[in-house]
Amino acid sequence: MTEFASEPTWTLAELEGEGARHVTDAIWAYIQGGAGEEHTLRENAAAFDQWSLSPRVLVDVREIDLRTELLGRQVAVPFFVAPMAYQGQVHPDGELALARAVGPENVLATYSTLSSCSLEDIAKASGGAPRWFQLYLQPDFEVSRSLIERAERAGFDAIVLTADVPVLGVRDRQARGGFAIDASVPLGNGRDVVPPPRVPLAQGPVFRLRSEAGVSWEILGAIRSITRLPVIVKGILSVEDAQRAAREGAAGLLLSNHGGRQLDRSVSPLSVLPEIRKAVPETLEVYLDGGVRRASDVLIALALGAHAVGIGRPFLWALAADGAAGVRRYLRLLSEELATALAISGRRNLDEVDRNLLRESRP
Repeated sequence: MTEFASEPTWTLAELEGEGARHVTDAIWAYIQGGAGEEHTLRENAAAFDQWSLSPRVLVDVREIDLRTELLGRQVAVPFFVAPMAYQGQVHPDGELALARAVGPENVLATYSTLSSCSLEDIAKASGGAPRWFQLYLQPDFEVSRSLIERAERAGFDAIVLTADVPVLGVRDRQARGGFAIDASVPLGNGRDVVPPPRVPLAQGPVFRLRSEAGVSWEILGAIRSITRLPVIVKGILSVEDAQRAAREGAAGLLLSNHGGRQLDRSVSPLSVLPEIRKAVPETLEVYLDGGVRRASDVLIALALGAHAVGIGRPFLWALAADGAAGVRRYLRLLSEELATALAISGRRNLDEVDRNLLRESRP
């Protein structure tokens, strides 16, 4: 990774606290909060505690290679920035700061429909770096079509269809914190773009949702018919849905429970990764997000079959801490820690990371 003459001085362990110091309590509640009583939020991290690493010794590890390919494009590391909305609420430069930090390092980032900056401006800030566009289906499919077509024109490499948000989950901490979108930081992708509904509309004993909540698996074919870009389905947590996505032509699966922000007591992505990986074709790339904090978490997910892992909140912590400089430091520290963990494990590259690296931990 590139060396920088001046950067912040916190460690990975101090990053969360550093981020908290630079945003309001309401913004911090939005960043940190999960659904309900946050059982899922805690389980995402706890799932990694079920595994231990079993290193090998006396291996020639003078050269460590973190590179991998995602959908045929080489990237510098096997982790990527998960999609996160409203980054302009966290730092004035928002997604542009993130793009300027990760782009020169050839690190993949996924940018939200609900970005504070337009996808065209994000593309310019990213340069030639890999980038995916995360799509929230809109009530009017023509708005979704426009977003997809704009992403393709702007040079995004894939569409990430978020399938697990017919309505936003009940987020107690966020509600208590009083988070509200600052009108001075509008959505960057246009006035026609709307976020998912916060609550269903009660009509007597029946609750109704907007039209996009009525889509079925045919939506995947509809999206594929209007773009050449590969489509990744985000929000997969069951073998049945994984297999259906494969049959419908998905190029990849992102196992995700939305960072624990949607359905409390949902299964964690890591807990279902092994069975889903076995149930779908080897050619179908499987990714994971949720609970990934340190290099050991990355290794565990890769050893269980993930092609790469998405990281969310820590990138927001770094963005809050010091904008692009904070993100650069986080990226460098995590990359160095991953290279160190590989070397100590007796692995020289990602092809050597497999199930033999893991042992199940005792409860």
